[in-house]
Amino acid sequence: MEIYVIQKGDTINSIADKFGVSANRLIHDNGLELLDNLVIGQSIIITYPSQTYIVQEGDSLSSIAEAFGITLIELLRNNSFLSDREYIYPGETLVIRYNTTSKVTVNGYAYPFINHNTLIKSLPYLTYLSIFNYRLSEEVEIMTYSNDTEMIQIAKDYGVVPLMMLSSLSPFGEPNIELLFKVLNNKEYHDQLVKNILKILKSSDFHGINIMISGINETNQKNYIDFLTEISKTLKDNGYLLFITINPYLKYTDEQITFEHLDYTALHQIVDGIIFLHYVWSTNTNPPAPVSSIRLIQNLIDYVVKMAPADKITVGKPLIGYDWELPFNPKTSRAYSLTIASALRLAHDVGSIIQFDEESQTPFFQYKVFYANIPVEHIVWFIDARSINVLDQLVNDYNLTGSGIWNMMIYYQQIWSLINSQYEIIKLIPSNL
Repeated sequence: MEIYVIQKGDTINSIADKFGVSANRLIHDNGLELLDNLVIGQSIIITYPSQTYIVQEGDSLSSIAEAFGITLIELLRNNSFLSDREYIYPGETLVIRYNTTSKVTVNGYAYPFINHNTLIKSLPYLTYLSIFNYRLSEEVEIMTYSNDTEMIQIAKDYGVVPLMMLSSLSPFGEPNIELLFKVLNNKEYHDQLVKNILKILKSSDFHGINIMISGINETNQKNYIDFLTEISKTLKDNGYLLFITINPYLKYTDEQITFEHLDYTALHQIVDGIIFLHYVWSTNTNPPAPVSSIRLIQNLIDYVVKMAPADKITVGKPLIGYDWELPFNPKTSRAYSLTIASALRLAHDVGSIIQFDEESQTPFFQYKVFYANIPVEHIVWFIDARSINVLDQLVNDYNLTGSGIWNMMIYYQQIWSLINSQYEIIKLIPSNL
């Protein structure tokens, strides 16, 4: 796999010729939409299958998979366009294998109202699916947004472990600190919540739970550890998995990288896995900054692996961009989210060149809009293949278990192509396809 940055005058065909690949493969692997509107500074990936096959008359997906000793899930993963249609056609080329170098787990986060086609195209790439559908109420009951029974079953059909995702966050991503304090400091609420969790797990086909941990710090971490210990014992006694997702709140303070120095020795002994993920929402009131920063994340992982085994650690990838109006006012300013494709379309439409911040390994661009002939500056930070690739390299360098994808509601082919062409994605349960 190679990453190429678009230069002035590039076209899909000229890039395909340069790297000796087909234009169709380049378009598919990158999920390209604006073929005549590539943006200078945009990154694309070039993948090199180790084995391909030209479909013959009478072939079926199952017969091809059997002939080459691969699973149907692997065939769908290597050729995601097959999920969009019923038939294969003689003469078309399918990817059978890539020269993958190692194995990883992938945990995807999604709401139950995810588009069906997006879900089934994504599932071949996943080990776990954390279904964001459960929230703690003021009465320490567990609220659900919608019925996820069908989603759980589809996940299992594709060999994906379904996890109940529980948080105390509002639908807008705001943590309820008072509620957390109430639960963490009351044994009766502990017991009630554990019973409610177990009740949901036993009445569904979930294989476990992924708890989104909000507001944990060095002062209150013992309360969290005690709480999680109680949950862990109950779940393990009943054969369920327990994962936690932690927002590490990484930041620069006085030119120093800061984060909460938690007791990961204790935490890892309680859970089956820890996912570090800066979960982001539709609006952002923070100052303009990279959506992800490899320097910050690497400092955190350096700290964590001294206390916790690498095979319990997952690094998350936020698939999002933000558009800030400048100058930033901490009282009134907010950034609005963009999909990766929307960020690229915006860069094209306003005629911007995409820049790249080497320290964070993330792209950005600036543009102006005019209101009553008054120019207003904007800056957009997002992620691209280079950002994703350095996070994957971090997983390699530290032998971490894999990646967490926040979130999967918009299908983003490039990230899946990048992971799939380099890693064998671990499946823990058989598929029913």
